[in-house]
Amino acid sequence: MTKNRGLATASKSGITAAAARLAGASASGKPCAPVRDLIGRDDLAAAYAVQAALTERRLAGGARITGRKIGLTSEAVQRQLGVDRPDFGVLFDDMAYADGGMIPAGRILQPRVEAEIAFVLRADLGDGPLDTAQVRDSIEYGVAALEICGSRIADWDISLGDTVADNASAGAYVLGTHRRTLDATEPADVVMSMGVNGKEVSVGTGAACLGDPVEAVAWLARTARDLGDPLRAGQVVLSGALGPMQEVSPGDTVTATLSGFGAVTVGFSRKEDS
Repeated sequence: MTKNRGLATASKSGITAAAARLAGASASGKPCAPVRDLIGRDDLAAAYAVQAALTERRLAGGARITGRKIGLTSEAVQRQLGVDRPDFGVLFDDMAYADGGMIPAGRILQPRVEAEIAFVLRADLGDGPLDTAQVRDSIEYGVAALEICGSRIADWDISLGDTVADNASAGAYVLGTHRRTLDATEPADVVMSMGVNGKEVSVGTGAACLGDPVEAVAWLARTARDLGDPLRAGQVVLSGALGPMQEVSPGDTVTATLSGFGAVTVGFSRKEDS
């Protein structure tokens, strides 16, 4: 995995220590203290260096990258977490769950769910202007998706640097089965409703995601290329929340319906069911 994260002002020992702290939380299943004491609140170069170190650990352990997630694209989610700009993380094969499937209890630390549009790429996004037109042409199809965010940091006490280091708080994702091309559905016009156990808890639109989910992917494409690890054909891109995220508990069932893209559902098992 090529890496060019820029010049981090945090020390190498701080970056290494932050990665170890977050890896320990993942291994133990016990959330840890924030890592901003080691890398700073807003040193994005340092935070992405921590993320890259954790990614290398996952790859060395046999995990396979399936795509990327864009986080913090919705003003509602930014307000929830006290940040003011998007970020991104890496998706791995063991994060994917089937539509209608069940996520085991304890699999995701401090889970919160958000509904979004996921895109699958048919072309690499490493060359050219990487503008909205090019990105639209490079998308094979979109589907309704649920992202299960999970923070390894206790009580979701995060700064931007904390969440970036923690792989943008990625936990798991679920893709719907109703594939739509962008000729058939305009992502910016999508209307979303998400419910937990049949009760609506989040609403939003495609325009809540940086004005247009495709523009969010264009932002990611340019950022990923600048950092030396461009998006590739076949990868999944979770484009960002269309509305507020919602905490979930064991036994909950979450369903999101996105106009034009259909519905997507996931359950969370209780310990006795795992």
